[in-house]
Amino acid sequence: MVMSVRMALLLPLIFSLMIHRVSSAGWAVNYSPSHICALKDSSVIMNCTYTYPTGYQIMKVFWTKKLFKGKKKDSSEEEEEHEVFPDLSKDPEYSHRLQYLGDKQKNCTIRLSHVTQKDSHKYYFRFITDKHSKKQTGASGVTLTVTDLQVEAPERVTEGDSVRLTCKSSCALTDRATFIWYRNSQPLTERRDRNNQLLLQSVRREDAGRYSCALHGHTYISPAVYLSVMYPPKNTSVSISPSGEIVEGDSVTLSCSSDSNPPAEISWFKEGTFLGSGRIYNISKISSDYSGEYKCKSRNKHGEKDSDAVMLSVMYAPRNVVVSITGSGEIVEGDSVTLSCSSDSNPPAEISWFKEGTFLGSGRIYSISKISSDYSGEYKCKSRNKHGEKDSDAATLNVMYSPKNVSVSISPSGEKEYSVTLSCSSDSNPPAEISWFKENQSSAVGSGQSFSALQSGRFYCEAHNQHGSQRSDAVTVFDYAVSQIRCDGG
Repeated sequence: MVMSVRMALLLPLIFSLMIHRVSSAGWAVNYSPSHICALKDSSVIMNCTYTYPTGYQIMKVFWTKKLFKGKKKDSSEEEEEHEVFPDLSKDPEYSHRLQYLGDKQKNCTIRLSHVTQKDSHKYYFRFITDKHSKKQTGASGVTLTVTDLQVEAPERVTEGDSVRLTCKSSCALTDRATFIWYRNSQPLTERRDRNNQLLLQSVRREDAGRYSCALHGHTYISPAVYLSVMYPPKNTSVSISPSGEIVEGDSVTLSCSSDSNPPAEISWFKEGTFLGSGRIYNISKISSDYSGEYKCKSRNKHGEKDSDAVMLSVMYAPRNVVVSITGSGEIVEGDSVTLSCSSDSNPPAEISWFKEGTFLGSGRIYSISKISSDYSGEYKCKSRNKHGEKDSDAATLNVMYSPKNVSVSISPSGEKEYSVTLSCSSDSNPPAEISWFKENQSSAVGSGQSFSALQSGRFYCEAHNQHGSQRSDAVTVFDYAVSQIRCDGG
């Protein structure tokens, strides 16, 4: 009897405990996965399921970033719920990006779009039933870490080296990642990445540029990192300004261009002689002395390169105009003679020849074959180009020849009644020596330009120099003298 009473008192308690245990076993929230690493600006799916005992009706479901409730004084239960467990769908920072994909039965999945590093947090699902105080929060939550991408690369590499670029994130991305690489904002299609790395084998100078990475299917692109490729100078060349004709007195600039990394040091040379350093070589008031071949040498720590030679040609008017006569010795009638005109000018000058002001012809050479005494005289050449003209000094052409045109003239003498004076004239170079002869006598009867004949007879003179001799016709002195006396006395 006692046992029955005791059993009657214990049964409701045992039954109550059994119901409580069954009911408690039905409350649960599961997250899969519980940790998510997402790329900045991507969309994140937080998979979630929940269970609750039968007999309850779900009144409200929402996600929050709070797990524990604190005590709020002077607040209604609804106000306290909202303040302590804020609904992210009503938060301005989340409302336009948060989409609830679940239901009020068992699915509590959400999508969060355009995530940023500020979204890195732990998130919880909470649901409220129709029974008083029966509310449940999935305490384990979902941990979201939002990462960006960073390219890790050496600042500089040398041409020919191999280089590896790595696309790094602060956490291991949850989604299966396929990386895309860009150089100067253009996708690299010719090279394939290995996991999150880009391998550039035997790097070239064309590989220099701004590199960034991204994930396939995502809009976010990492900040660009500049890869600098070091290489020796190439394509070294010289340019001249002004590019047209350069005239003596102009200012001229020579510029050296070179493709190199790091920038090269420049040295200047004229026909092997060092001139100076720097990318620019200036010449003010240029003279003809600067004409010649110029080169620049481009050098950095990786090597050096010479430019091709460029010719600097300075234009100027003629100067140093000189006439030269072939054969510095004596010129004898019948010789062939060449007169040459030399002139310093750029461009080469046109040459004109003049004898004592009379134009003779053109050309650097003036030739005379079988020269005669008529060619003796002063010769000049005139040198002319578009920048000016210049005359040479006069050069004298002195033609040597034997005596010719030898003749005798006679005139009465006032000193003696029957004496006459004979004069001998001749044309020769050098001047001839004169000898006088009486016909039928082998020896000379006198010398010099004049000869006094004191007796009658036939006389002649002979002119001679080192080139030859010539005698005059004979004149009769007697006949001439008598006729003169008769005329004077008559």
